[in-house]
Amino acid sequence: MSVDVNSQSFNEDMIAEIKKIQDELNELKNLEVKISKKSTKKPAKKTAVEKKTVQRKPAKKTAVEKKTVQRKVVRKTSKSKKKSR
Repeated sequence: MSVDVNSQSFNEDMIAEIKKIQDELNELKNLEVKISKKSTKKPAKKTAVEKKTVQRKPAKKTAVEKKTVQRKVVRKTSKSKKKSR
């Protein structure tokens, strides 16, 4: 009977140890969740350093080509040489 008592107490000790380890594991999981929630927050904005403004040279303006419109040639009509008088 002493063997049964020892094995039973051993089993109880192992079950207690397993529960203790499971509790620690749950605590670690909770910590991990809290840490991951904190990391999703945006970091504080850093003060912006004033940037030097670089003045650009104005673009060279190209001369716009004027469109030449060809005029229609007006045909001279010959006047009739007949005089009415």
